Amino acid sequence: MGNPVIVEATRSPIGKRNGWLSGLHATELLGAVQRALVEKAGIDAGSVEQVIGGCVTQYGEQSNNVTRVGWLTAGLPEHVGATTVDCQCGSAQQANHLIAGLIAAGAIDIGIACGIEAMSRVGLGANAGPDRSKIRAESWDIDMP
Repeated sequence: MGNPVIVEATRSPIGKRNGWLSGLHATELLGAVQRALVEKAGIDAGSVEQVIGGCVTQYGEQSNNVTRVGWLTAGLPEHVGATTVDCQCGSAQQANHLIAGLIAAGAIDIGIACGIEAMSRVGLGANAGPDRSKIRAESWDIDMP
C-alpha cells in the first residue's frame, strides 16, 4: 500500500472573461499547466502512471477527454493514461481523491490530478442541451406496471 503525498502544485494565472488567457484552447492551457507541474516537480513525465482531471463542462473543446488531449497537446508521453471526471463543482477535488486512492491502494506510484474550465471559451451549462427547461418530473410514475 502506498502513502499518498502532494509533491508539487501549480496553476495557470487567474484570468478574466475575454482576457489574454481566453485566446488559448482549453487543451493548450491544461497541457501547459500539466507540463509545468512535471518540470516543477522534477519528475520524468514517463514515470507518471495516471493523470485524472476534473472538468464540469465537457463540451466543445473541453470534450473528448480534455485531460488526455491536454497531456498529448503538451507533447507529454503517449503511454501515460488519463481520464476526465465531472463531479460538478468538485471535479478537480475528486481527481485529487481518485489519484490518492490509486496510490493508497498500491495501483500506481505517481499520478497527477488537475482540472480545467475555460469559461471564456466554453460557457457553464453549454452541455445542458436546448430542452433543459422541458424536464417533466411528473411523467415519471413509480407505480406504473
